[in-house]
Amino acid sequence: MPGPLSHLTVIELAGIGPAPFACMLLADMGARIIRIDRAPTPSRGGLEDIMRNDGIVDRGRQSLALNIKDPRAVKAVLRWVERADILIEGYRPGVTEKLGLGPEACQARNPRLVYGRMTGWGQEGPLAQVAGHDINYIALTGALHATGTAARPLPPLNLVGDYGGGGMLLAFGVLAAQANATVSGRGQVVDAAMIDGASLLMATQYSLLAKGWWQDRRESNFLDGAAHFYGTYECRDGKHVALGAIEPQFYRELLELCAIEDPDFERQWERAAWPELREKLASLFRTRTRDQWCELLEGSGACFAPVLAMSEAPEHPHNVARGTFIRSAGVVQPAPAPRFDRTPAQLPAGAPRAGQHTDALLREAGYSPADIDELLRSGAAFREIEA
Repeated sequence: MPGPLSHLTVIELAGIGPAPFACMLLADMGARIIRIDRAPTPSRGGLEDIMRNDGIVDRGRQSLALNIKDPRAVKAVLRWVERADILIEGYRPGVTEKLGLGPEACQARNPRLVYGRMTGWGQEGPLAQVAGHDINYIALTGALHATGTAARPLPPLNLVGDYGGGGMLLAFGVLAAQANATVSGRGQVVDAAMIDGASLLMATQYSLLAKGWWQDRRESNFLDGAAHFYGTYECRDGKHVALGAIEPQFYRELLELCAIEDPDFERQWERAAWPELREKLASLFRTRTRDQWCELLEGSGACFAPVLAMSEAPEHPHNVARGTFIRSAGVVQPAPAPRFDRTPAQLPAGAPRAGQHTDALLREAGYSPADIDELLRSGAAFREIEA
């Protein structure tokens, strides 16, 4: 398989959210991902049903469907653990230990195994067993407080906790541990918590706060929508554009291209002037459509971009030229990233049906046809579970 991680085998204990996203990143880089899907359960509605078998995030897997509450199924997982480099799970602390698939049991079978654990609050601490979602984790880091309007905090989708501070942190952590295992011969447990990752993403803001360059309230700073030179503006057609003209040379180019000669705009870094200057720019941007502003400013040094809808973004010429988005089986999706010059990654196969590879994976783990039939007959294993 293509990609820089084609030498790795990863066991994924199926779940939703950041752990599958981490596995998508690894699959995109060529790693073999064997997803352990759970026994079929009646639909309960809500988020879990919506996110189950996500066609984009779950791309690049093979699916082995097992009832991991059955000791026979646990033995089947452990056979694959012996062959794997990394295991990833996203359950609450202690759940995999109760199943017989915790770090101690797995590393007894494979001392080189890297055991990646994804949670919101971490493996210990007073909140470790408390339910939560992205919005809760980022609330305790300062990230949510810093995001939104002056009137109230607004969640930045679930990008900061689930994916940036969660899945990407986990992918980084297990690869760091795996790199160490190649030298030491020993795996280790990686405790990736969304609250920790979201805090890391706030490093610059905490640095600015320490220097006195950041005020601990929303819409008061140059990156949070207060400054006139860094934010979004509505155009005549109701669409929006984004400005990021922070540096003096970029700010100057913005003023020149927009034919702004008002001397008040020389007060770029005077916070007291920002509200008035923002209103002046808002009035200016309402005089033209978004496309007209693109004709004037896009590609210049003014740090300008149109605010594109999700339906528009894949068609932008820059994204088309780079192949930032890709279409597969009629589904537009982000392409694998980053890019490598010697071991380029390619879009992996689409998400499997749960249990699609049960027979083949059990055979590869050393089970005989009779053993496989018995596992299937007993309900310890399943094949082709419809989503």
